[in-house]
Amino acid sequence: MSDPTHQDSVAGVLFEDLAPVDEQAAQAAAQARAVALRAQPPRLLQPNRKQIELRASDLESLLGEDHRARLVWGYVERQDLSRLTDAIKARGSNAGRAAIDPRILFALWLYATLEGVGSGRELARLTREHDAYRWICGGVSVNYHALNDFRSGNEALMDEVLTANVAALAAAGAISLECVAQDGMRVRADAGAASFRRQASLQQHLAEAGELVRQTKQRAKDDPGASSRRAQAAQQRAAQEREARIQAALEQLPQVQAAKLRNGDKAEDARASTSDADARVMKMGDGGFRPAYNVQLATTCKDQVIVGVAVSNAGSDMGQMAPMVEQVSARTGRTPGQWLADGGFPAHEQIDAVHEHTQGRTEVIAPVPEPRRKAGDETAPPHKHRRKDGDSEPVAQWRERMAEEKNKAVYKQRAATAECVNALARNRGLQRMPVRGLRKVRAVAILYALAHNLMRMVKIAPQWVGLGTGAPAAALAAA
Repeated sequence: MSDPTHQDSVAGVLFEDLAPVDEQAAQAAAQARAVALRAQPPRLLQPNRKQIELRASDLESLLGEDHRARLVWGYVERQDLSRLTDAIKARGSNAGRAAIDPRILFALWLYATLEGVGSGRELARLTREHDAYRWICGGVSVNYHALNDFRSGNEALMDEVLTANVAALAAAGAISLECVAQDGMRVRADAGAASFRRQASLQQHLAEAGELVRQTKQRAKDDPGASSRRAQAAQQRAAQEREARIQAALEQLPQVQAAKLRNGDKAEDARASTSDADARVMKMGDGGFRPAYNVQLATTCKDQVIVGVAVSNAGSDMGQMAPMVEQVSARTGRTPGQWLADGGFPAHEQIDAVHEHTQGRTEVIAPVPEPRRKAGDETAPPHKHRRKDGDSEPVAQWRERMAEEKNKAVYKQRAATAECVNALARNRGLQRMPVRGLRKVRAVAILYALAHNLMRMVKIAPQWVGLGTGAPAAALAAA
C-alpha cells in the first residue's frame, strides 16, 4: 500500500516547471470548444426502411389470448360448413390445386365485418399486412376474387348458420322470444342517381350495348392472333355485362311502374337503374332521396340477438311484419310472445296475418295512428282505441291493447332495442352496400347479423364460442 505523502511529493517534483493555470483563459477555451461543437451537425440514428430484416417469430405469437380474431376462429370452427367441403374436387392424389379452407374465408369476412371492412380488395390487402388477418390465414394466400365469390355465393349457407345459431340459443333458453322488436333501415345501394333511366332511354342504351358487343366480337374474329387478345376479351366481357345490366333494368321496369300506379303517380315516370336493377330510390333518414335497399332486422329485446333478417327494395315498411314473424317462428321453432314495431308496419291485413299464423299467440305492440278527418267534416273523429266498423277481431284487440298503459310501457323497449342494433350495424360499416343485387345484398345483411350475434354470444353463452369464464372471456365480453 503506497504512502499518500510520498505521492504528493513526487507529483510536486514532476509538475513544478508548469506555468500556473489561468482560470479565465481556461473558461474561454471551454466556451470556444462548446460553440464549435454546437456548430457541427448532430449524430442521429436515422431510419433505413430499405434494409432487409429476418424475424424469427411464429404467427401464433402475434396475437394475445384475448384477441378478437381468436374468438372469430373459435366460432367458425364450431359451424357446419360440410356443404362447402363436400363440393371440393381436389381430393387425395387427384390432379388439381388444393382449395382454400372455407373456414378461413368465413372467418376473414366475419372479422372484417366486426372491424368495419367491406371491400374484398381491402380485405385481401389486410391479409398480407395486418397481424390479425395474417393469423386467421395461417400462411394461406387469398385474393379478392376468392373473398368476393365466397361472400356473394354463399347466402344460403350463411342463412343456415344464422338459423342453427338462433335455434340452438332458443332451445337452450339462452335467449327469450317473449318480446321481439322489428325495425327497418335504408342502406345506400351501390348505384348512382344518374343510372336510373326511363323505358325509352333503356331501350336505346340496350340497342347501343348490343351493337358494341357485336363490334367487339367482330374485331376479335377479324384479328384472332393480335397481341391484345387479353384486352379484347376484357372489352367484350365488359360490353356483355353492360348489356345484361340494361336488360335486367328493363325487366324490373314493370314492377316499378306498378308501384308508381299504386302511389297515384304516372307509370311513364318509372325508372330503373342500369348499375343495380334491384335498387330503388328511397327516402333516407336525412330527408334526401337516394338509391337504397330496405334492410329489416328482428331482435330479441332482452338479449339483443338478431333472430330475423330480410332485405327488400320497397321503400315502405308496410307489409314487412307478417313475413318476418313467420321467418322468426321458422328459424327458432317458437312463437314470439309480443311483437314490437313502429307506426309504419301495422297495416290491418298484416295484423290479421300475424294472428292467423301464430293462432293468436303473438300480440302486436305498435302505435295506433290518429284517425283522419275528412275535408269539411266538423264532427269529432272517433277515438283511435275504440273498435271501428269493418275492423276484424285481431285489429279490434290491437286497438284495445294499445290503450293500456302497460303495453305503452312495453312499446318503449322497441327504440332501445332496434335503434341500438341499427346503430351498431352502421358503426360496423353498413352505410353503403358493397355489392349489387338483392341476393348479394341479403348475404351482406346476414353477415352483419352473424357478426352482431357473435359478440352477443360472448356475453350470454361464451362456451358456445370456445370461451370459458376466465380473463380472456371477460376481456372479450367487455370489448
